[in-house]
Amino acid sequence: MHVTMWGFDVDLDERLVEGAPDDLRAQLAEYELGERQTFDAEVQIPDSFTGKVMKAMLAIPYGETRTYGDIAAELDSHPVAVGQACGRNPVPLVVPCHRVVGADSLGGFSAAGGVDLKQALLTHESADDPEQTGLDAFY
Repeated sequence: MHVTMWGFDVDLDERLVEGAPDDLRAQLAEYELGERQTFDAEVQIPDSFTGKVMKAMLAIPYGETRTYGDIAAELDSHPVAVGQACGRNPVPLVVPCHRVVGADSLGGFSAAGGVDLKQALLTHESADDPEQTGLDAFY
């Protein structure tokens, strides 16, 4: 599935999200408008390290971030491995890989638009208070 949000193109593997593609598109539109903070869609999580990282990302609340190191510590892994798994996330936005940042930078983002899209998503979620997510350190 291809969607455009804030002028950025994002591809999601809708085969991993239960429900009708039109329902997911509607939920993504509501998210972009600020009317939705979570998605009502079950995601098929792979039984792999990437799946473990995806579960950790799903646990990050809207408007908050975690570092690659935080998730690595939770999974008894290494931050680089977590970053690589984030880059393999087949359903960005629904599984919020944008909420995972570096200890002193935004880190990377594999979706089209790269770090610019990641920053747009985090800014959207932080609303008028960049300190809410600790994003003030990156501006």
